[in-house]
Amino acid sequence: MTAIAVEGVTVRYGRRTAVDGVSLNVPTGAVYALLGRNGAGKSSLVRALLGHLAPELGKVTLFGEDVWRHRARLMQRVGVVAEDSDAPTEMRVRDLGWFSSELYSNWSQRAFDMRIERFGIASASRFGDLSKGQKKQVSLALALATSPELLVLDDPTLGLDVVARKSLFEEVIADMADRGITVFITTHDLGAIESIADHVGVLKDGKLVLDEPLEALRERFRRIRFAGTATELAMNAASSRAWGSGTEAVVTNFADDAFENLRARTSAEASTLTLEEIFIAVAGEERK
Repeated sequence: MTAIAVEGVTVRYGRRTAVDGVSLNVPTGAVYALLGRNGAGKSSLVRALLGHLAPELGKVTLFGEDVWRHRARLMQRVGVVAEDSDAPTEMRVRDLGWFSSELYSNWSQRAFDMRIERFGIASASRFGDLSKGQKKQVSLALALATSPELLVLDDPTLGLDVVARKSLFEEVIADMADRGITVFITTHDLGAIESIADHVGVLKDGKLVLDEPLEALRERFRRIRFAGTATELAMNAASSRAWGSGTEAVVTNFADDAFENLRARTSAEASTLTLEEIFIAVAGEERK
């Protein structure tokens, strides 16, 4: 079953196109990481995905239903951690839980209370008095207490320190293991997401330029160093530069036979890339 289906979605703000004809599918139980530089269109796509705005073209379905037409019902099945929480600053943490319990039919007060206690946050604290990391933890506790089938995280670790980022991802991983929920996340924390994502998409200037399983990416991207010029490569290079008296290239369609031919002629070496290195090769160049 498909949890999310985005079909030819275009979002514009006046003359500016934020999302340009994007299509993608997220199977139930998958962890889909949507990556992109600032301004690439990630948050606009998330707003369309959650029914916060109607795309100019295309449509979004969640669990097979149009999110724009059936948003109220569908949001009962979706937990959301936004980039910036809009919870009232004067509201106490326990009251945020009580308020949410009135909105969600599958609300678990026990799950909320246990997470808040585990995070070391006093339930009597005002939301506005919490640190940025604590606000994200409260937002995550609220989202997971709704017993969601789909969890949407819009850059949840932005501005958090290393400890807070680790804590947040550990909570998501634990809940995924317990319930097998679908996760859709936008993030700049590529090192952390690499350990839990099974599918990756990359937005660049509003277009989806990469969309495939993470393992497939690791298989076809390689860094190759050899004593020769980039014109000698029989594989597509996402980037290349001088390396000593030879060349260092990141190739996007690594093939053993083509590499063995290159190595026989130029003493080539190949190494795997991290997700961050793949992302930089695909979307890292400066915009003109």
